[in-house]
Amino acid sequence: MTVRLDDRAITVAIGTTLAQLLAREGRAQDAVATALNGRFVPRAAREATPLRDGDQVLFFQPIVGG
Repeated sequence: MTVRLDDRAITVAIGTTLAQLLAREGRAQDAVATALNGRFVPRAAREATPLRDGDQVLFFQPIVGG
């Protein structure tokens, strides 16, 4: 199936989770924040968040400070 990752189309296996996609892309779980279809996905929920055909995934640097 096809999902969009940071504005590029990629193919992933059916049943791939957000955590698995992070690993496949070589991204550290604790180094990025994630959004799926415009909604923030907390780190603890990534393993239980399956991707679906057409999903839009965004990996970004978390912003801290004040």
